Amino acid sequence: MSERKVLTKYYPPDFDPSQIGRARKPKGGLSAAQQGPKVQTVRLMAPFSLRCVACGEYMYRGRKFNARKETPQGEKYLGIQLYRFYIRCTRCSAEIVFRTDPKNQDYVMERGAKRNTDPWKRGLDDTTGDETDEQRLDRLEREMAEAEGEEERNAMAELEAKTEDAKREMAVADALDEIRGRNARLERANRESGGDVLEAVVAGVVRPEEEERRRQEEEDAEAARRAFAFVRRQDMLEEVVEEEGEDGVVDGNGNGAGSGSASSSAAASTSDSKPPSAAATPDMMPPPPPPPSFKRQVKKKKDHAALLGIKKKQPLV
Repeated sequence: MSERKVLTKYYPPDFDPSQIGRARKPKGGLSAAQQGPKVQTVRLMAPFSLRCVACGEYMYRGRKFNARKETPQGEKYLGIQLYRFYIRCTRCSAEIVFRTDPKNQDYVMERGAKRNTDPWKRGLDDTTGDETDEQRLDRLEREMAEAEGEEERNAMAELEAKTEDAKREMAVADALDEIRGRNARLERANRESGGDVLEAVVAGVVRPEEEERRRQEEEDAEAARRAFAFVRRQDMLEEVVEEEGEDGVVDGNGNGAGSGSASSSAAASTSDSKPPSAAATPDMMPPPPPPPSFKRQVKKKKDHAALLGIKKKQPLV
């Protein structure tokens, strides 16, 4: 244990400090070209959804992995360094390799898994994967022209929609003015003719059940009016007969019974020969009946206890 804490070290007799160089050599004594590409461990997320070809495990985009990042020498695109990543399947631990693709601003799957379809990505299919710069520029110009044409078509569609809305609003305003004018004409005609025109218009648009109900109400009102008129006429005839009888009694007291009997027989013959309407002259019309009274009438309470034979106790006081 004492060797770890020594303050001096052994130097051989042939030790020459001038022979010690400052240059750093790679591990294993090999140069950078002999050592191979630089590899380092990184933590990354899957840039796209993929499926393992060995076990079929699905790995979604954004899944985190402990990957080995490789920097291959001599693999560049327009001076941009390419990087290759090595990950393992989360189910079967099969190796999956993909690299960067600066040309299409994306990633390219090399082996171990199959990338899911991303139709919104450009440069992944066979038609645009090997296109040149000129073809890419032509395609971008064509897409920009299509986008401008689409915007122009959208502007025309919006203009047409606004025109249709304006026409619809004008039609609604015209219909509203026409309705207001017709209502004003009907109201003016109703005031001039006393409601006949309005009743005729309403009768034209009224429903059949409402018309039937109104007709029944009118028939009931007419029948009630006739019944009241008949009762009033009978009362008038009875009063006329009573007045004639009283006149005959007065004449008999003054002139004799013969004249009274003659006058009564004559009145009876005239009443039999003439209709009731002719007998009731305007001078002999009875006075109008008194107006109806709406005074509340208190009804006398019945003594149900007496009917049942129950005797009430008399109060002591």
